[in-house]
Amino acid sequence: MRLTLGAALTLLLAAAVAAPVSAERIYSKEEARTLLEKLLLENIVPFWYPGVIDEEHGGYRLNHDAEGRWLGPADKVLVTQARTVWFFSRLHNSPYGKPEHLEAARHGFRFLKDRMWDPENGGFYWSVSSDGSEPAEAHKHLYGEGFGLYALTEYIKASKDSEAIELARELFTLMEEKAHDDEYGGYLELFARNWSNDPADLRQGRESVGRDQSPGRKLMNTHLHLMEPFTTYYELTGDDLVRERLVELIFVQSNAVVRKGLGACTDRYERDWTPLAEGFDQRVSYGHDIENVRLLIEACNAAGIPNGPLTDLYEALFAYSLEYGWDAENGGFYYLGPFREPASVKGKSWWVQAEGMTSGLSMHRLTGDEKYYEVFEKSLRWIAEHQADWENGDWHAWVNGPREGKAGPWKSPYHNGRAVLECLEILNATD
Repeated sequence: MRLTLGAALTLLLAAAVAAPVSAERIYSKEEARTLLEKLLLENIVPFWYPGVIDEEHGGYRLNHDAEGRWLGPADKVLVTQARTVWFFSRLHNSPYGKPEHLEAARHGFRFLKDRMWDPENGGFYWSVSSDGSEPAEAHKHLYGEGFGLYALTEYIKASKDSEAIELARELFTLMEEKAHDDEYGGYLELFARNWSNDPADLRQGRESVGRDQSPGRKLMNTHLHLMEPFTTYYELTGDDLVRERLVELIFVQSNAVVRKGLGACTDRYERDWTPLAEGFDQRVSYGHDIENVRLLIEACNAAGIPNGPLTDLYEALFAYSLEYGWDAENGGFYYLGPFREPASVKGKSWWVQAEGMTSGLSMHRLTGDEKYYEVFEKSLRWIAEHQADWENGDWHAWVNGPREGKAGPWKSPYHNGRAVLECLEILNATD
């Protein structure tokens, strides 16, 4: 009997759910590809398109509960508005894209440019009101600006929009002039609306981000998500200064934020890259470490730097997370834990599973070591069986953790959409 594609996908998912995670047989690449396509086309995309498009006010409605029900108007936050522009652009640029996905990206770009860009001082506001009529939090943070650049770059690839090209150029120049740390490298992160980082200015109008971050401190996570857009922006432009900053960020992410005696990264640093030593800083985020591995691989590829000299670092970071943060029985990575001890927060977050799956496959492609394919496969199996919400769409924010919504200030189609698209790209390239 000849099966339709839909029927074949359904049977494969049923087999995946029925098979125990500890089964010796693992998915072949073809089986993995089929399941990834099902996750993309039947679970992720239908949740986000067209349901989150705000036809009345522009941008995207991102305020949904754990079942995916929209909870009504809410402030629109730069991080997830930009990430959603990025996703629709990236989807359009993939073999699975359609013209309407480019229109969805264009819709979000107009909101970024017309409502979230500060016309007086430049840069994007951290958030605006639900109708986009005024800033809600007008300060500037490089984490958000980086995702603005990431969204613009992918949208430019999809659209060749001249307005987006000019806005991306202006944004990169602003980040260079206002935030680059010429003395210690990397970027200062937190600024008032007028790009002042005077503490008195910063105390005004700042709420959801940076409350425990003094103006001079630097975060591994922020620099991770600056290296990411600088990678794609350099691929797009070939600009020498962009490459120089990208190489600098490779040094930051492969050296400054790595705790050498530990074999893992921590997040918070003084301006000169001295690690903070408060209790909160004595923990490892497994998701960020393995995400760092994958983004370093991509950054080196873009900059024309061989990955060979850094492969031992990638393996050390992965080994630490596998030893202390990996669920060997069920698959998937836990959230975080203290130094050299098993995970203390064992909930499984959607973004950590997405990064674990993608990084496992990236490391398998780089090294050929089958243990990394097994990480990919067991992560995919966990996602298909537990993280994906096949009834209501998209992925649960947490399994065995806090009950959080499907969409909001931090959750969008970026992590899981990116993971599935990039895993499909890797598998399709190895045929």
